[in-house]
Amino acid sequence: MSLFKNTTQQGNAAEKLAAKHLEKQGLKQITSQYRSKFGEIDLVMQDQDTLVFIEVRLRKNKQYGGAEASITSSKQHKIVMTAEYYLQQHGNAPCRFDVILMDDLDANSITWIKDAFQT
Repeated sequence: MSLFKNTTQQGNAAEKLAAKHLEKQGLKQITSQYRSKFGEIDLVMQDQDTLVFIEVRLRKNKQYGGAEASITSSKQHKIVMTAEYYLQQHGNAPCRFDVILMDDLDANSITWIKDAFQT
């Protein structure tokens, strides 16, 4: 039985765990759950001079392909559109799109894919 009542709580916990993991790797968190009319970006972080837009995916069940398979081209497009909106609002900067994959809410289950997809 899960400690969390719903998937939103699980997702929030996964994002916090991912942010802590990335901070240990030297990234600095700027914001989380950034929303625009195009969609949401889970984490926006700074990696030296690069702005990093991060999608966090927690999938305990691999029946439908696991966490990585859940980042479809449609999802990537929404992330890119939201990132472009963010950059319009906060100023252009070099950026990349990373993905954090988790099989469980455990730091040992984190897979970090840098530059996971392109615009």
